[in-house]
Amino acid sequence: MKGLAFLHGVCGSKIIHRDIRTSNILLIDNLIPKIADFRLARSISGDRTHLSKGIAGT
Repeated sequence: MKGLAFLHGVCGSKIIHRDIRTSNILLIDNLIPKIADFRLARSISGDRTHLSKGIAGT
């Protein structure tokens, strides 16, 4: 999915969504998926590849 690839690499800092589920994927025109609901998202910088802060989603 292009959105997840962007969040994990292309943008300046890496963004961990932390709540990917079907209700947070919206379909716009031509059924193009868009990631929504970034309330639990966290940004990590540098060369870190993991973020541990406990259970966040449902």
